[in-house]
Amino acid sequence: MQEATRAGVRRSDGVAIVDLPPQIDASAEAALNAAYADAAGGPETRVVLNFSGVDYLSSTGIALVVGILARSRKDGRQVAASGLSDHYREIFEITRLADFMKIYPDERAAIRGI
Repeated sequence: MQEATRAGVRRSDGVAIVDLPPQIDASAEAALNAAYADAAGGPETRVVLNFSGVDYLSSTGIALVVGILARSRKDGRQVAASGLSDHYREIFEITRLADFMKIYPDERAAIRGI
């Protein structure tokens, strides 16, 4: 897996935090699926998708996020987003992704709010 498509999982205060890769497009599918599986493999029922390092999010990347939301709903996990740029936050609102997960300005707010 290339460094650009690597996603990591950390845990803090009972929340699994998925640090997303800088580029979320078709090349990130395996990394996102693996990171969500890692997050879902722990005891946490709350997951924060950390977008603070994301520079590019394609329509395919949005579809991958929708897939994570669908799996989390099936798994009984609550998902939130943090660190979205103003541009991507607006896209999440226009596409109504914001209706299915809370969006927080940063990781600390997400951990407190989720």
